[in-house]
Amino acid sequence: MQTWLVGGAVRDSLLGLSPKERDWLVVGATPEQMLASGFRPVGKDFPVFLHPETGEEYALARTERKTAPGYHGFVFHADPGVSLEKDLLRRDLTINAMAQDEQGNIIDPYHGRSDLEQKLLRHVSPAFCEDPVRILRVARFAARYHHLGFRIADETFQLMQQMVHDGEVDALVPERVWQECDRALGEADPQVFFAVLRECGALAVIFPEIDALFGVPQSPQHHPEIDTGIHTLMVLKQCALLTGDRQARFAALCHDLGKALTPPEQWPRHIGHEQKTRQPLSHLCARLGVPNEYRDLALHVAAYHTHCHRALELRASTIIELFGKLDLFRRPLRLEPFLQACEADARGRTGFEQREYPQAGLLREAWQLCQAVNSGSIDNSRFRGKAFGEELNRLRIAAVAPVAQPPSRQQEHQPR
Repeated sequence: MQTWLVGGAVRDSLLGLSPKERDWLVVGATPEQMLASGFRPVGKDFPVFLHPETGEEYALARTERKTAPGYHGFVFHADPGVSLEKDLLRRDLTINAMAQDEQGNIIDPYHGRSDLEQKLLRHVSPAFCEDPVRILRVARFAARYHHLGFRIADETFQLMQQMVHDGEVDALVPERVWQECDRALGEADPQVFFAVLRECGALAVIFPEIDALFGVPQSPQHHPEIDTGIHTLMVLKQCALLTGDRQARFAALCHDLGKALTPPEQWPRHIGHEQKTRQPLSHLCARLGVPNEYRDLALHVAAYHTHCHRALELRASTIIELFGKLDLFRRPLRLEPFLQACEADARGRTGFEQREYPQAGLLREAWQLCQAVNSGSIDNSRFRGKAFGEELNRLRIAAVAPVAQPPSRQQEHQPR
């Protein structure tokens, strides 16, 4: 019975990064031996155990065989005779197929260390093409290590394209797609995840609502990058620079989905795209099981991001109306991710990446002023029922008035 540190902990240590978690591989043991040693079983599909003291995962060495399409189409074989090398062979990328013994020695049968040095994401074996989730994982690792200069090996990318062509991606489980997408949204360069999926053809299958944006033109006056798909990835990149909030990043990704529904004869204008976005965004969220809090913020950003862009022109009454539509009086924490997604939209345009966004500051200040007004500010003996709500609204408008401006000329190069 031998124990090895494997996977991401070995990879990140060699990169000089702090591992987020540690996974262990056990060679030469049976499930009965693990249970007798106090380990707690947690694996449903194959033998995985939690250490009785550290809580870290310990998996028995195993091999796998493809039996049906999709993520679940595998039969796993685990017994004491499965070697370390055979277990590592079934892994996705060479940089994830290394192990470390108790003395710190690296076991690297598939040259993962060399690929780390060359900054390559390369598959371990042809068995890579048997699991469509690996397309998502490679795209996610590309997003994680993009800032370090990593790229996908040509032969691996060709396998990904072939998998899409063969229909393997069609068998992906929606829950697993969202799981990988959510993780990708938390990476350093989440836009790379979607760019890789588009390049290999998977985006059209998994996220058709996003893929449909590419090739749709916008006004060059407001969008020098012109292409809506390119703009979308630029917005996601800017949002990642502003915040690590994955809900804000998801909203930034989906804010313009309605532009794909604009009839070509109306291009490059996209009148009413804000409300048109509701349908494709709702379909995407329902299909993938996107959490309600992600969906709701994205719907609000889609519907009201142009209101935010016009904040310097809005009357106090309109600002209070916007706060109400965003449901901020019940969900005040929604304001910051809303503003971050809107600022990312304004900056996610060629030549505007460094442009100041005073609209966000104005709305933050207005919200602070608005917060000073509450039900205790109103005389209950004078105002009841509908009148109470009207008076509360009037006081809020009065509080915001010092920072609000009456309608004025359109802002130069205002995003649309």
